[in-house]
This record gives sequence, C-alpha cells and structure tokens, in this order.
Amino acid sequence: MLETGTKAPDFTLPDENGEMVSLSSLSGEKIVLYFYPKDNTPGCTKEACSLRDSIEDLGKLNAAVIGISPDSPASHQKFKAKHNLPFRLLSDPEHKVMELYGAYGEKMLYGKKSIGVIRTTYIISEDGTIEKIYRKVNTATHGEDIKKYLEETE
Repeated sequence: MLETGTKAPDFTLPDENGEMVSLSSLSGEKIVLYFYPKDNTPGCTKEACSLRDSIEDLGKLNAAVIGISPDSPASHQKFKAKHNLPFRLLSDPEHKVMELYGAYGEKMLYGKKSIGVIRTTYIISEDGTIEKIYRKVNTATHGEDIKKYLEETE
C-alpha cells in the first residue's frame, strides 16, 4: 500500500488518443491522479464533472488532472466528448497501474465483497512524491475538495 511521502511509481499508459503517457514525463506540476471504475456510469460521471468544473482553479494552483480506468481509449474519447472533459483519461485494461497504486482489489459494494476498481485519488507533488491520498471520495464534490486542499497547502 502506497503512503504519503513516498515516491509515486512511474507508469506508461495510452490516453484517449492512443498516445503513450508516462507519469515521469509530467514533472513540473502537481498531478491529481484519480482512478475510477467505468466511463459513463453515474458515480464516475459525477466525479469527472466535478473535476471538470474545478479545472480552472486547479490549473491556477499548478495542478493537472489525469483519470485512469480499465476502459478503452475509444470509450474514453466518447466519455470526454459527451461531458466536455478537459483532461487526459488513461486506459489500464489489465489493471497493472491500478494494482500498483492499490486502486484495484477486493472492495465492499452494497454489503457484498467483490473484486474491482477502488475509487482512489492521489495528489502527486512536482517532485513525484505522493502528497495526499483520497481513499474515500465524495464524487459530487471531489473537484472542490481537492481545490480546497491545494489552497490550504499552498
């Protein structure tokens, strides 16, 4: 399990356009790295739109948003277009990066245990260190919650 203060593991995944994106290539700004289960589902749409609605403020705080789910690049393209999402969505169909970040595994959903994506967000500092981890996410206010955190730590 990753903890705050540790180096964020590097990875390379394709974005919605099939371009390969590495975490290490994004240094110089904070990264809001969020893992979510599925494009166009109610909770994931709420979360993505919450982040979209806060993107201008996050940008002013030198933070970029990147989402990761098991969905394909084609699915991500449709999701981005439908909800006007101004950030990259990366595809991790084999859950390798999700597992590396503790965002895939056993979880409780409606009182039942299942295996799947665990909604988790990491704020990674400019030097690649994990600054904050959200293991419990309020999908409707997530963008605002991150903005408040970043303002308080500025």
